[in-house]
Amino acid sequence: MSKKLHIVSLGCTKNLVDTEVMLGRLKDFEMTDVSEEADVIIVNTCGFIDAAKQESLNTVLSLDAGRKSDSVLVMAGCLSERYKEELSKELKEVDIFTGVGDYDKIDELLAAKQSRFTPEVYLIDGAERVITGSSYHAYIKLSEGCNQVCSFCAIPSFKGKLHSRDLESIAHEVESLVAKGFYDFSFVSQDSSSYLRDQNIHDGLIHLIKRIELIDGVKSARILYLYPSTTTLKLIKTIGDSPLFHNYFDMPIQHINDDMLRIMKRGFGKAKTLELLHAMKELPNAFIRTSFIVGHPQETEAMFEEMAEFAESFGFDRINVFSYSDEEGTTAHGMSDKIPTKTINTRAKKLGKIATKVEEKSLAKLLGQEILLVIDGESDEHEFLLSARALNWAPDVDGEIYVNDRDIEGELQYGVIYSARITEIAGKNPLATVKAHA
Repeated sequence: MSKKLHIVSLGCTKNLVDTEVMLGRLKDFEMTDVSEEADVIIVNTCGFIDAAKQESLNTVLSLDAGRKSDSVLVMAGCLSERYKEELSKELKEVDIFTGVGDYDKIDELLAAKQSRFTPEVYLIDGAERVITGSSYHAYIKLSEGCNQVCSFCAIPSFKGKLHSRDLESIAHEVESLVAKGFYDFSFVSQDSSSYLRDQNIHDGLIHLIKRIELIDGVKSARILYLYPSTTTLKLIKTIGDSPLFHNYFDMPIQHINDDMLRIMKRGFGKAKTLELLHAMKELPNAFIRTSFIVGHPQETEAMFEEMAEFAESFGFDRINVFSYSDEEGTTAHGMSDKIPTKTINTRAKKLGKIATKVEEKSLAKLLGQEILLVIDGESDEHEFLLSARALNWAPDVDGEIYVNDRDIEGELQYGVIYSARITEIAGKNPLATVKAHA
């Protein structure tokens, strides 16, 4: 009888890729959603900010409380890496600790019941993955680590400097996934626009775009997590000219006030940010997602109001709002003029309401439009509604479209691209009628 595996992936999509690598090494296990019956439980943790760290710890302790007495509990990933000495001593509930360098050795660690922290971050480079959550879309990791020195970010302290994957390694992975039926890809890293800069190549993403365009079977692609100071007008134009990559721009600018950007050590100012954003906005069917941080040390009310006004007026399609998290090991941790928690919460709530209005305004533009979408399955909302995603949207984060009608005969298929018309906007969920196969 095969042993059962329960695995939880927390945090970002880069973590999900690493989790899929572990699944590729543990294919002999039978997957189970019931942790109490699992022989092995793995939690791939996030260590980015306080909320994510607490979620990771709570998940580990909750799974330990209900597990079988002879099961093995593994804590992997960023939180485990960041606090390896402290957690290894204090978290006696965990049987095996591992960080961000041994995802492809998880089978060996389980066999030896051994903790391990390889000093280098792990890059895919040929590892077989078990893609989860989709039959047609996959995330592709470009690099690990980051060369930026943002005041609020602890990632370089436990992931190190930028370490880019070889371009042909990425192309080979995409080709192998296309052979398995995948056709839609999201390229991710901590700082995607710095891809290959550690190899003295400043147009790494442009080389990537040109290489992926040569692969038969790729129908759709987007790049996530652009960094303003390493994003160029040439890159934006290359994306705009690509027949394959969507005009999808996920660029977390974090603030718009010049003084605040300097305090945050973002390496650029308001003028460059606006130049990039307007260049993106001018492209046809452009979709722009960004993130803002509220409550960073020394953020005045006037600085916040400038950011809030800009967030509301620019015309973003989606906005993420993050409350400042005071992370040890960062420059901001030692700064004076910390913002009171109550003020941070008030600002986050106000900007959150703006983000909701921005999304609703973006969705309203779809009414009456014909778009390309992919049906993912039945909707949780109602048995007669199908859950779909606009092809140019990123999975999971940009929303859900409900398909409630069709003008074509035969059953609608999951994972297939259709042309559809948006007939109604119900809150944050557009309703669509499928018109034809794309």
